[in-house]
Amino acid sequence: MSVEKEVPLPLAATPISPRALPPRPPAEFGSPEAALARKQAREDKDAQVRGVTSIDAMREAIKQAARDLPAISAVPHLGMLDAAAFRARAALGLPFLMRGLVQRWPLSKLGPDMLRAQFSHVPVRARVGDYINTAFAADRAMQDMSMGQYLDLVEEGTHDAANRLPPYLGNLELRELNRLCHWPTYFDKMGPPRFWVGPAGTVTPLHCDFDDNIFAQVWGRKRIFLSPPHHDAFLYPSVANAILFGSPFDPEAPDFQRFPLARQASMIECIVEPGDMLYVPAGWYHQVRALTFSLSSNRWARAMPLALHGGVALRPTVA
Repeated sequence: MSVEKEVPLPLAATPISPRALPPRPPAEFGSPEAALARKQAREDKDAQVRGVTSIDAMREAIKQAARDLPAISAVPHLGMLDAAAFRARAALGLPFLMRGLVQRWPLSKLGPDMLRAQFSHVPVRARVGDYINTAFAADRAMQDMSMGQYLDLVEEGTHDAANRLPPYLGNLELRELNRLCHWPTYFDKMGPPRFWVGPAGTVTPLHCDFDDNIFAQVWGRKRIFLSPPHHDAFLYPSVANAILFGSPFDPEAPDFQRFPLARQASMIECIVEPGDMLYVPAGWYHQVRALTFSLSSNRWARAMPLALHGGVALRPTVA
Protein backbone atom coordinates (compact mmCIF):
# COMPACT_ATOMS: atom_id res chain seq x y z
CA MET A 1 0.00 0.00 0.00
CA SER A 2 2.70 2.36 -0.83
CA VAL A 3 2.64 5.73 -2.49
CA GLU A 4 6.12 6.10 -3.92
CA LYS A 5 6.86 7.29 -7.46
CA GLU A 6 5.96 4.75 -10.11
CA VAL A 7 7.41 4.51 -13.60
CA PRO A 8 4.94 3.83 -16.44
CA LEU A 9 5.89 1.52 -19.29
CA PRO A 10 4.14 1.13 -22.66
CA LEU A 11 1.60 -1.66 -22.99
CA ALA A 12 2.85 -4.59 -25.00
CA ALA A 13 1.19 -7.74 -26.29
CA THR A 14 4.29 -9.78 -25.36
CA PRO A 15 5.08 -10.93 -21.82
CA ILE A 16 5.65 -8.08 -19.42
CA SER A 17 9.10 -6.51 -19.69
CA PRO A 18 11.50 -5.85 -16.80
CA ARG A 19 11.37 -2.59 -14.96
CA ALA A 20 12.91 0.47 -16.57
CA LEU A 21 14.89 3.24 -14.92
CA PRO A 22 13.19 6.60 -14.45
CA PRO A 23 14.48 9.69 -16.27
CA ARG A 24 17.17 11.65 -14.48
CA PRO A 25 15.81 14.63 -12.52
CA PRO A 26 16.93 18.14 -13.46
CA ALA A 27 20.25 19.06 -11.86
CA GLU A 28 18.72 21.67 -9.55
CA PHE A 29 16.50 19.00 -7.99
CA GLY A 30 19.22 16.37 -7.69
CA SER A 31 21.45 17.85 -4.98
CA PRO A 32 21.46 16.30 -1.51
CA GLU A 33 20.43 19.65 -0.05
CA ALA A 34 17.40 19.91 -2.32
CA ALA A 35 16.38 16.31 -1.58
CA LEU A 36 16.64 16.94 2.16
CA ALA A 37 14.58 20.13 1.86
CA ARG A 38 11.84 18.31 -0.08
CA LYS A 39 11.82 15.50 2.48
CA GLN A 40 11.50 17.94 5.37
CA ALA A 41 8.74 19.90 3.62
CA ARG A 42 6.76 16.72 3.07
CA GLU A 43 7.16 15.63 6.68
CA ASP A 44 6.14 19.06 7.94
CA LYS A 45 3.00 18.89 5.78
CA ASP A 46 2.24 15.35 6.96
CA ALA A 47 2.56 16.46 10.58
CA GLN A 48 0.33 19.49 10.02
CA VAL A 49 -2.39 17.37 8.41
CA ARG A 50 -2.36 14.96 11.37
CA GLY A 51 -2.16 17.69 13.99
CA VAL A 52 1.12 16.55 15.56
CA THR A 53 4.41 18.25 16.31
CA SER A 54 6.34 15.79 14.14
CA ILE A 55 5.85 12.49 12.35
CA ASP A 56 8.91 11.07 14.12
CA ALA A 57 7.31 11.77 17.48
CA MET A 58 4.02 10.22 16.35
CA ARG A 59 5.77 7.06 15.16
CA GLU A 60 7.62 6.66 18.44
CA ALA A 61 4.42 7.21 20.43
CA ILE A 62 2.66 4.50 18.40
CA LYS A 63 5.44 2.00 19.06
CA GLN A 64 5.59 2.90 22.74
CA ALA A 65 1.83 2.45 23.14
CA ALA A 66 2.05 -0.92 21.37
CA ARG A 67 4.44 -2.25 24.03
CA ASP A 68 1.55 -2.25 26.50
CA LEU A 69 -0.81 -4.18 24.21
CA PRO A 70 -1.93 -7.68 25.18
CA ALA A 71 -0.68 -10.45 22.94
CA ILE A 72 -3.32 -11.82 20.56
CA SER A 73 -3.23 -14.96 18.43
CA ALA A 74 -6.23 -14.18 16.21
CA VAL A 75 -8.07 -11.14 14.89
CA PRO A 76 -11.46 -10.74 16.60
CA HIS A 77 -14.55 -10.95 14.36
CA LEU A 78 -17.32 -8.48 15.13
CA GLY A 79 -20.59 -7.37 13.60
CA MET A 80 -21.27 -3.94 12.19
CA LEU A 81 -20.23 -1.02 14.40
CA ASP A 82 -21.43 2.57 14.42
CA ALA A 83 -18.83 5.35 14.56
CA ALA A 84 -18.80 5.65 18.36
CA ALA A 85 -18.43 1.90 18.89
CA PHE A 86 -15.74 1.69 16.21
CA ARG A 87 -13.66 4.46 17.77
CA ALA A 88 -13.95 2.95 21.24
CA ARG A 89 -12.77 -0.41 19.95
CA ALA A 90 -10.00 1.10 17.78
CA ALA A 91 -8.70 3.04 20.79
CA LEU A 92 -7.53 -0.31 22.20
CA GLY A 93 -4.84 -0.35 19.51
CA LEU A 94 -5.58 -3.86 18.20
CA PRO A 95 -6.83 -5.00 14.77
CA PHE A 96 -10.35 -6.34 14.37
CA LEU A 97 -12.62 -7.47 11.57
CA MET A 98 -16.23 -6.37 11.00
CA ARG A 99 -18.78 -8.31 9.00
CA GLY A 100 -21.93 -7.10 7.27
CA LEU A 101 -21.25 -3.47 6.38
CA VAL A 102 -19.44 -3.97 3.05
CA GLN A 103 -22.06 -6.47 1.92
CA ARG A 104 -24.52 -3.57 1.76
CA TRP A 105 -22.48 -1.70 -0.84
CA PRO A 106 -23.86 -1.72 -4.40
CA LEU A 107 -20.37 -2.76 -5.58
CA SER A 108 -20.55 -5.93 -3.47
CA LYS A 109 -23.79 -6.94 -5.14
CA LEU A 110 -22.15 -6.88 -8.57
CA GLY A 111 -19.84 -9.62 -9.79
CA PRO A 112 -16.33 -9.32 -11.25
CA ASP A 113 -17.80 -9.56 -14.76
CA MET A 114 -19.01 -5.99 -14.34
CA LEU A 115 -15.42 -4.74 -14.58
CA ARG A 116 -15.34 -5.70 -18.24
CA ALA A 117 -19.00 -5.03 -18.96
CA GLN A 118 -19.14 -1.53 -17.45
CA PHE A 119 -15.58 -0.31 -16.90
CA SER A 120 -13.38 -1.65 -19.72
CA HIS A 121 -12.65 1.90 -20.82
CA VAL A 122 -11.33 3.09 -17.45
CA PRO A 123 -7.58 3.90 -17.56
CA VAL A 124 -5.53 1.98 -14.99
CA ARG A 125 -1.87 1.53 -14.09
CA ALA A 126 -0.70 -2.03 -13.41
CA ARG A 127 2.19 -3.14 -11.25
CA VAL A 128 4.37 -5.49 -13.31
CA GLY A 129 7.66 -7.34 -13.05
CA ASP A 130 9.10 -8.03 -9.62
CA TYR A 131 6.86 -5.65 -7.72
CA ILE A 132 7.60 -7.39 -4.42
CA ASN A 133 11.33 -6.70 -4.24
CA THR A 134 10.86 -3.27 -5.84
CA ALA A 135 7.75 -2.38 -3.81
CA PHE A 136 9.37 0.62 -2.14
CA ALA A 137 11.81 1.57 -4.90
CA ALA A 138 11.60 4.85 -6.79
CA ASP A 139 11.75 3.06 -10.16
CA ARG A 140 9.12 0.35 -9.74
CA ALA A 141 7.83 -0.66 -13.17
CA MET A 142 4.25 0.06 -14.18
CA GLN A 143 2.18 -0.28 -17.35
CA ASP A 144 -0.58 2.09 -18.39
CA MET A 145 -3.57 0.44 -20.01
CA SER A 146 -7.35 0.22 -19.87
CA MET A 147 -9.25 -1.98 -17.45
CA GLY A 148 -10.22 -4.20 -20.40
CA GLN A 149 -6.58 -4.64 -21.43
CA TYR A 150 -5.65 -5.48 -17.85
CA LEU A 151 -8.35 -8.15 -17.67
CA ASP A 152 -7.01 -9.58 -20.94
CA LEU A 153 -3.54 -9.90 -19.37
CA VAL A 154 -5.04 -11.69 -16.39
CA GLU A 155 -6.99 -14.11 -18.59
CA GLU A 156 -3.87 -14.82 -20.67
CA GLY A 157 -1.98 -15.68 -17.49
CA THR A 158 0.67 -13.06 -18.28
CA HIS A 159 3.18 -12.79 -15.45
CA ASP A 160 6.74 -11.89 -14.60
CA ALA A 161 8.64 -15.01 -15.69
CA ALA A 162 11.31 -14.88 -13.00
CA ASN A 163 8.96 -14.31 -10.08
CA ARG A 164 5.68 -15.69 -11.43
CA LEU A 165 3.81 -12.63 -10.27
CA PRO A 166 0.61 -11.73 -12.12
CA PRO A 167 0.09 -8.03 -12.94
CA TYR A 168 -1.64 -6.13 -10.18
CA LEU A 169 -3.79 -3.02 -9.99
CA GLY A 170 -2.75 -1.61 -6.64
CA ASN A 171 -3.37 1.62 -4.77
CA LEU A 172 -5.48 3.24 -7.50
CA GLU A 173 -8.12 5.92 -7.19
CA LEU A 174 -10.99 4.50 -9.26
CA ARG A 175 -13.80 7.00 -8.86
CA GLU A 176 -16.06 4.97 -11.14
CA LEU A 177 -15.97 2.10 -8.63
CA ASN A 178 -16.10 4.29 -5.56
CA ARG A 179 -19.50 5.64 -6.62
CA LEU A 180 -20.75 2.15 -5.73
CA CYS A 181 -19.26 2.21 -2.20
CA HIS A 182 -20.74 3.66 0.97
CA TRP A 183 -17.89 4.37 3.39
CA PRO A 184 -18.60 4.73 7.13
CA THR A 185 -17.47 7.96 8.81
CA TYR A 186 -15.17 6.28 11.30
CA PHE A 187 -12.43 8.95 11.09
CA ASP A 188 -12.69 12.73 11.24
CA LYS A 189 -10.39 13.00 8.23
CA MET A 190 -9.79 10.31 5.62
CA GLY A 191 -7.71 10.06 2.48
CA PRO A 192 -9.36 9.10 -0.81
CA PRO A 193 -10.42 5.47 -1.35
CA ARG A 194 -7.77 3.29 -2.98
CA PHE A 195 -8.56 0.15 -4.97
CA TRP A 196 -6.70 -3.14 -5.34
CA VAL A 197 -7.67 -5.54 -8.16
CA GLY A 198 -5.97 -8.75 -9.20
CA PRO A 199 -6.02 -12.54 -9.50
CA ALA A 200 -4.79 -15.12 -7.02
CA GLY A 201 -1.09 -14.64 -6.35
CA THR A 202 -0.97 -10.87 -6.31
CA VAL A 203 0.91 -9.69 -3.23
CA THR A 204 1.57 -6.53 -1.25
CA PRO A 205 4.73 -7.32 0.75
CA LEU A 206 5.23 -6.72 4.45
CA HIS A 207 5.09 -3.04 5.39
CA CYS A 208 3.47 -0.62 7.80
CA ASP A 209 1.63 2.67 7.35
CA PHE A 210 1.62 5.07 10.29
CA ASP A 211 -2.02 5.93 9.71
CA ASP A 212 -5.13 4.07 10.84
CA ASN A 213 -6.58 2.03 7.99
CA ILE A 214 -9.94 0.47 7.13
CA PHE A 215 -9.68 -2.27 4.50
CA ALA A 216 -12.82 -3.47 2.70
CA GLN A 217 -12.85 -6.85 0.98
CA VAL A 218 -15.46 -6.56 -1.78
CA TRP A 219 -14.93 -9.71 -3.86
CA GLY A 220 -12.69 -12.71 -3.35
CA ARG A 221 -10.52 -13.81 -0.44
CA LYS A 222 -7.18 -12.59 0.85
CA ARG A 223 -4.70 -13.79 3.45
CA ILE A 224 -3.21 -11.06 5.64
CA PHE A 225 -0.36 -11.37 8.11
CA LEU A 226 -0.19 -8.75 10.87
CA SER A 227 2.58 -7.82 13.33
CA PRO A 228 2.49 -5.11 16.04
CA PRO A 229 4.37 -1.81 15.65
CA HIS A 230 7.07 -2.39 18.26
CA HIS A 231 8.11 -5.63 16.58
CA ASP A 232 9.76 -3.57 13.86
CA ALA A 233 12.92 -4.23 15.89
CA PHE A 234 12.75 -7.79 14.52
CA LEU A 235 11.65 -7.02 10.94
CA TYR A 236 14.64 -5.18 9.42
CA PRO A 237 12.57 -2.19 8.28
CA SER A 238 13.60 0.34 5.66
CA VAL A 239 12.05 3.76 5.19
CA ALA A 240 10.07 4.59 2.06
CA ASN A 241 8.82 7.84 3.54
CA ALA A 242 7.99 9.17 7.00
CA ILE A 243 4.60 7.38 7.01
CA LEU A 244 5.59 4.17 5.19
CA PHE A 245 8.17 1.51 6.14
CA GLY A 246 8.86 -1.76 4.32
CA SER A 247 10.31 -5.05 5.52
CA PRO A 248 12.22 -7.65 3.44
CA PHE A 249 10.97 -10.48 5.66
CA ASP A 250 8.33 -12.74 4.10
CA PRO A 251 6.08 -14.37 6.73
CA GLU A 252 4.78 -16.81 4.10
CA ALA A 253 8.29 -18.11 3.36
CA PRO A 254 10.35 -17.16 6.44
CA ASP A 255 14.11 -17.12 5.92
CA PHE A 256 15.47 -17.10 9.44
CA GLN A 257 19.05 -17.50 8.24
CA ARG A 258 18.91 -14.10 6.57
CA PHE A 259 16.59 -12.57 9.16
CA PRO A 260 17.24 -14.35 12.48
CA LEU A 261 15.57 -11.65 14.60
CA ALA A 262 12.29 -12.30 12.79
CA ARG A 263 11.84 -15.43 14.93
CA GLN A 264 10.84 -13.03 17.71
CA ALA A 265 8.22 -11.19 15.67
CA SER A 266 4.61 -12.01 16.43
CA MET A 267 2.66 -12.84 13.26
CA ILE A 268 -1.13 -13.10 13.22
CA GLU A 269 -2.78 -14.67 10.18
CA CYS A 270 -6.20 -13.44 9.07
CA ILE A 271 -8.39 -14.47 6.12
CA VAL A 272 -10.70 -11.76 4.83
CA GLU A 273 -13.83 -12.90 3.03
CA PRO A 274 -16.19 -11.00 0.70
CA GLY A 275 -18.02 -8.35 2.71
CA ASP A 276 -15.42 -8.10 5.49
CA MET A 277 -13.89 -4.83 6.70
CA LEU A 278 -10.58 -5.07 8.56
CA TYR A 279 -9.27 -2.33 10.85
CA VAL A 280 -5.47 -2.10 10.74
CA PRO A 281 -4.19 0.26 13.46
CA ALA A 282 -1.46 2.73 12.60
CA GLY A 283 2.01 1.18 12.67
CA TRP A 284 0.92 -2.46 12.37
CA TYR A 285 2.92 -4.37 9.77
CA HIS A 286 0.87 -6.30 7.24
CA GLN A 287 1.36 -8.48 4.18
CA VAL A 288 -1.53 -9.20 1.82
CA ARG A 289 -1.96 -12.03 -0.72
CA ALA A 290 -4.98 -12.64 -2.94
CA LEU A 291 -6.18 -16.26 -2.72
CA THR A 292 -8.72 -15.78 -5.53
CA PHE A 293 -9.52 -13.03 -8.02
CA SER A 294 -10.10 -10.16 -5.68
CA LEU A 295 -11.24 -6.58 -5.41
CA SER A 296 -10.45 -4.64 -2.24
CA SER A 297 -10.53 -1.01 -1.24
CA ASN A 298 -9.10 0.88 1.69
CA ARG A 299 -8.93 4.32 3.23
CA TRP A 300 -6.30 5.75 5.53
CA ALA A 301 -7.11 8.22 8.26
CA ARG A 302 -5.35 11.57 8.04
CA ALA A 303 -5.51 12.36 11.75
CA MET A 304 -4.06 11.37 15.10
CA PRO A 305 -4.15 7.54 15.40
CA LEU A 306 -7.01 6.48 17.65
CA ALA A 307 -4.76 4.34 19.87
CA LEU A 308 -2.97 7.52 21.01
CA HIS A 309 -6.15 8.81 22.70
CA GLY A 310 -5.76 12.38 21.51
CA GLY A 311 -2.00 12.49 22.07
CA VAL A 312 -1.94 15.75 24.02
CA ALA A 313 1.87 15.69 24.25
CA LEU A 314 2.10 15.36 20.46
CA ARG A 315 -0.05 18.37 19.62
CA PRO A 316 1.62 21.64 18.63
CA THR A 317 1.47 24.38 21.24
CA VAL A 318 -0.63 27.40 20.38
CA ALA A 319 1.17 30.70 20.80
